[in-house]
Amino acid sequence: MDSGAARRFRHGRLRREAVPGDSLLDALARRGFPNVVRSVRYHRPRGPFCGTGDCTGCLVRVNGRPNVRACRHLVADGDRVDPGNAWPTPGFDLLGVVDFLFPSGIDTLRGFRRPVWAQGLYHRVNRRLAGYGAPPGPEAAAPDAPPRTFDVDVAIVGGGPAGATAAARLVGRGLRPLLIDRRLELPPVPGAETLLRTTVTFLPPPDPRIPHPFTLLAFEEPERGVVVRCRAVVVATGSFDAQLLFGGNDRPGIVSAELALQMARPGRSSPVRRAVVVGGGARSAEVLDRLGPAVCAVVAPSDIGPDVTRRASDLGIPLYPRSLVLRAEGRSRVRSVHLRGRGGGPHFSIPCDSVVLAHRRVPQGQLFFQAGAALAWRPDPGAYFPRLTSGGTTTVAGLLAAGSVGGFGPDEAVPSGERAAESILGAAAPAPPSADPPPVVSGALEGYYRELLREPRRGRWIACACEDILLDEVERARDRGYSGIEVVKRYTGLGSGLCQGRYCLPDALLLLSILEERPPTEVGYITQRPPAIPTPLAALAALSDEFPPGAIE
Repeated sequence: MDSGAARRFRHGRLRREAVPGDSLLDALARRGFPNVVRSVRYHRPRGPFCGTGDCTGCLVRVNGRPNVRACRHLVADGDRVDPGNAWPTPGFDLLGVVDFLFPSGIDTLRGFRRPVWAQGLYHRVNRRLAGYGAPPGPEAAAPDAPPRTFDVDVAIVGGGPAGATAAARLVGRGLRPLLIDRRLELPPVPGAETLLRTTVTFLPPPDPRIPHPFTLLAFEEPERGVVVRCRAVVVATGSFDAQLLFGGNDRPGIVSAELALQMARPGRSSPVRRAVVVGGGARSAEVLDRLGPAVCAVVAPSDIGPDVTRRASDLGIPLYPRSLVLRAEGRSRVRSVHLRGRGGGPHFSIPCDSVVLAHRRVPQGQLFFQAGAALAWRPDPGAYFPRLTSGGTTTVAGLLAAGSVGGFGPDEAVPSGERAAESILGAAAPAPPSADPPPVVSGALEGYYRELLREPRRGRWIACACEDILLDEVERARDRGYSGIEVVKRYTGLGSGLCQGRYCLPDALLLLSILEERPPTEVGYITQRPPAIPTPLAALAALSDEFPPGAIE
């Protein structure tokens, strides 16, 4: 087949086409924000949120394989795409009745236990209502891709400006770096080998007894296992647009700035027609540049910066600084957003078809937790960052950070990549960072949430979208004496979903800090167990011959 020919596939009972190079999500989004999945406990309508393969809003069943992320799947001719956990369709799911029967949440710990004789029936019903779909069907192709192994000088995780700069500098000095990136496309770095569509899922602490002390486990989409052994690792995984807590914050049309920018790429028809952008900083300005007239309002939890003000003024877009986002109205998709001015301001609503969250970005730092690097809490944006020297080195020898994952701003992306490369080359050898944590202070986001929690609530406030955990459930856990994020996670399930806590934990730490009246560092953090993102078991099983028993613990 000619590489330029359209890829024809079936979506349910409909026949669709995809342009070569388009992801499945690109193809489905041509007719608006797709509702391809229902949530796992209440079967609430869900739509894509992140566009990076981290959330659960675009999980579909492709050719019998469950839980395929539509944003990560390149359409092939003849693909059959079906919903994973909705019946009969995601648009009309009869199992959504539980969303009305249990308005305060399902008590999965103490409920459904009496009478004893009915427990078998309860279990069958619960298994049907919850979960991520049926196992692979007989039509699903068996994985047959052999694993790939690499022994290199340096592994660079993330191919953005910081990672690419570090790779180029190392190549110029005669080293052999391997650049690993999750994206489908990436400009090449001459002299550096690049792995695309590949995600590092496990970075254990280094073993100093061997020449290549770091061993990274990864998988290449869709299910090829990858092992990388190296002397040093530069983590340049970047940051991501965080969630925000408000009523109905899981509805289709609530999207990250990342996804909104992807869908508005040149030459593509964006599903965004009337968007409310939440945020007053540089990320919001970037969204205005790309979406332009499709934005109907800019709302900010705090002040709005001059760049956003200037762009919005040129486009005639109204601004609402220092506003509380209270709830999104609409069931199958967003119809409007309801707000109130902070400090007792008036209530008002804005009609819209989407809410673009561009208020803050938090680091993709799971690999630092796995490797045992020391981290420190930053109140704004409300997240943990690795503790670094000026050269980008962490408390783990040979592990470095570059770019926004290390807390460097956009103007520091390239210089931070250069400094990380120089640290590896030995041109800069600063002392390791001190183990003493910096003092914890309150931030603007904490003040925002303190005010928000005093507001009367309407609708469901989803604290963990992957597992349908409600804010009410987190508060009940606190009232029953459970404290600390690890205990609350075990009690409620918050943070145990497919995104591994990426989207719920930053806000959950702030909320528990407020509810328990202690700093986030005392609230703690969940155990970061591998894999960093959901990984096909076939990819891990294929790596078994690469390691003797007990090689990685």
